[in-house]
Amino acid sequence: MAKQFTKEDLSSFEKEIADIFAEGKIRAPVHLRAGREEQLIKIFEDEQIGDDDFVYGFWDAHELALLKGVPREEVKQSILDGNSIALCFPKYNVLCSGIVGSLMGTAVGTAWSLKNQNKPGRSFLFCGDMSSETGVFHEAVKYATHFDLPVKFIVSDNGLSVMTDTRETWGSSDPWFTGTRYAEKIIYFKYKNAYPHSGLGWKIKF
Repeated sequence: MAKQFTKEDLSSFEKEIADIFAEGKIRAPVHLRAGREEQLIKIFEDEQIGDDDFVYGFWDAHELALLKGVPREEVKQSILDGNSIALCFPKYNVLCSGIVGSLMGTAVGTAWSLKNQNKPGRSFLFCGDMSSETGVFHEAVKYATHFDLPVKFIVSDNGLSVMTDTRETWGSSDPWFTGTRYAEKIIYFKYKNAYPHSGLGWKIKF
């Protein structure tokens, strides 16, 4: 991390974006998160995620960009420009997409390249609980495990896929990787999001 962030720092940023969105000044989908700030801060600190590392995320990556070192105003401006669900800052090795599973293979490919070229750095792929149930996630984790690649998958579990209960969908109270060898590549935590899946639950629904 370029600077130390507190839970309050991340919370206030999301609140600022929420207020701007509520005023109709962001003419694109916005995905807000609250309730996982401490877990994300701890992961970035424990893993010592730095300049050489790559961070891949999806549509809920405001916090990830900030923690990776992208300047606050640069993240804010990108959101105002309509890029909330696909924040990309190549200069800071932050790449995100609004398409489910689209970057899982990319994160593994980056790790493969770093390892085989003896370059510093690692890949970190952040996703949600339902995304971690997809086939591409399983394939990515399996490949990374078998070839011992420098990549970790962080699963933030809020129990939902949009408004669908993840556990009810799959008929299991635990993620598929629980108790498997693949769990070594995965950092998993639960949280309760204080915001709806997208937007503020009124005015604009996506």
